[in-house]
Amino acid sequence: MQSAAAFRPCPAGPLVSRNPGRPFFPSRPLHVSSAVAAPAAAAATTTTCSAVGTRGLGLGLLPLAPDWEGKGKARQRQVACGAAGKAVAGKAEEESGGFAKTLQLGVFFGLWYLFNIYFNIYNKQVLKVFPYPINITEIQFAVGAVVALFMWVTGILKRPKISGAQLVAILPLAIVHTLGNLFTNMSLGKVAVSFTHTIKAMEPFFSVILSAIFLGELPTVWVGLSLLPIVGGVALASLTEASFNWAGFWSAMASNVTFQSRNVLSKKVMVKKEEPLDNINLFSIITVMSFLLLAPVTFFTEGVKLTPTYLQSAGLDATQVLTRSLLAALCFHAYQQVSYMILQRVSPVTHSVGNCVKRVVVIVTSVLFFRTPVSPINSLGTAIALAGVFLYSQLKRLKPKPKAA
Repeated sequence: MQSAAAFRPCPAGPLVSRNPGRPFFPSRPLHVSSAVAAPAAAAATTTTCSAVGTRGLGLGLLPLAPDWEGKGKARQRQVACGAAGKAVAGKAEEESGGFAKTLQLGVFFGLWYLFNIYFNIYNKQVLKVFPYPINITEIQFAVGAVVALFMWVTGILKRPKISGAQLVAILPLAIVHTLGNLFTNMSLGKVAVSFTHTIKAMEPFFSVILSAIFLGELPTVWVGLSLLPIVGGVALASLTEASFNWAGFWSAMASNVTFQSRNVLSKKVMVKKEEPLDNINLFSIITVMSFLLLAPVTFFTEGVKLTPTYLQSAGLDATQVLTRSLLAALCFHAYQQVSYMILQRVSPVTHSVGNCVKRVVVIVTSVLFFRTPVSPINSLGTAIALAGVFLYSQLKRLKPKPKAA
């Protein structure tokens, strides 16, 4: 006989079916022996009523697991641990990415210095036997223009869309860029590499002067004082320089003026750009324009002399001169392009410090390679000038506090 206690509906209300709209009815009667049915039925009734009445899950007579609360807390702990694990993994990935970027930046700085060293060595070797700086400069711009066009055609560098207004705005930059590199080559042809770079350490001095005149940017007292060791060091090095001559000295000074004029013009000249130009594309455009600007000047002044026929008639090894000229031109374009790539990744102050260190490296390597005679006083003057450049770059970080109204 079926026990009445074997099945009792929940007093809280009717049972809910799995299918909405239908009441729950068992598909067949429950046959449980009366000997064991009473206690089991009571427990089942209590559990079922708790499941439906308290939780409201609508699961009919399906009993609720007794460790439901424990499983919920365990699940929460699993979710929390998973989130913490993801956070740790994300932090590790971020640190790995930061290390990769630092390593990449270090490689760029190394290439910047290396290309610059080889440029100065090959360039000086050519200018020693081939004293035509306009020809040499034009070859360097020509190689740079070919490299830029190759990168645009192959898609290595996205080809920019240039308007007429942009070209007009870039033209003054291209003119001073052309003159700056020409004057540098003229100086390298007349004096030692180390002396040219010692004079070029005066770039901050001309930067402050030109910015004050054309932009109205007055330096702080400390920045102004940092210029004193720069000027004093260059003067001391010049007085004791064995290769000193006025043509080389004034050419290096003119290079300082033109290069710093380029920096001032880049701030002074504003143009609405249909498509923003990144530093690499801007440098490539300036290189192409410099090649076109210097071509007629080369033809009407020195003439085209960097040819195998002329070199052989002058008693020079044409293969050696042309090879070194090509290598110098490639290094010239490479170190300037890497310099712009670094500038995209670091602040101007950091780039300035890196440039100061680069000048030290170039001076030391050129003295060792060419065995340039250097007196102790000359070394002291160079060291004072470079220390002043480093101090200047550090003081440029300190911005004057705004005056209270």
